[in-house]
Amino acid sequence: MTTLTVLAVDDEAPALDELVYLLEQHPAIGRVRSAPDATAALRRLHEDQVDAVFLDINMPGLSGLELAAVLANFADPPTVVFVTAHDDKAVAAFDVGAVDYLLKPIRRDRLDEAVRRVAAARTPEPAPTADDHAPDVVPAEVGGVTHLIHRNSIGWVEAEGDYARLHASTGSYLVRIPLTTLETRWADAGFQRVHRSYLVALRMVTGMRTSNGAVTVRLATNGNSPAVELPVSRRQVRELRDRLVRDPMREYRSARGDE
Repeated sequence: MTTLTVLAVDDEAPALDELVYLLEQHPAIGRVRSAPDATAALRRLHEDQVDAVFLDINMPGLSGLELAAVLANFADPPTVVFVTAHDDKAVAAFDVGAVDYLLKPIRRDRLDEAVRRVAAARTPEPAPTADDHAPDVVPAEVGGVTHLIHRNSIGWVEAEGDYARLHASTGSYLVRIPLTTLETRWADAGFQRVHRSYLVALRMVTGMRTSNGAVTVRLATNGNSPAVELPVSRRQVRELRDRLVRDPMREYRSARGDE
């Protein structure tokens, strides 16, 4: 992993000190600069080139989201990671191009993941090969006819015992594949288990909603299929929110204000 230079930005001194300390302890980070607000951060960035900005959201003056929007216009913009105590700005964070969204107090495993994503974002990607774009196809038997269902046509999958029902743009198909198998097989292709009965394509997610303590995820219309709202189990909520921000495979549609 390349040694990184990063800038930590937070208007609360104790939180900034803790963030700087954690970043300085990380083996992949060589130098850490700090700023108490967005204005000071811009001065630091004009003085020095950094690879990434670890940025609070709620700050006086320019907010973290507004600063990130400014950074996006730089000729060589730094990678942005938001660090916040609030979990309701994930959609807006994605809109301004953040690669990760850390909740305070910061867990070391999540910080490690964020640094890995920063390093990946700063590393030029190799030229793709033909195999890189080979789609995963699931055969489904319907009325004696074998249909080949392309993974990128599937919006969500529903468990039905040892079977799984694929909800695709071309229709609904029952296949003899356990949901857990598809979860493992498609984890790196932008699919997330949100409930013991449901697996969803992150690219189809338009928002999450909380009502009376229950969380649901909304999926966009997939071809002729109607838009749907599926339950999210409590243990999956944080991981889903994290992946909606950081998953490199997503084609997440903007849902500003849906949280």
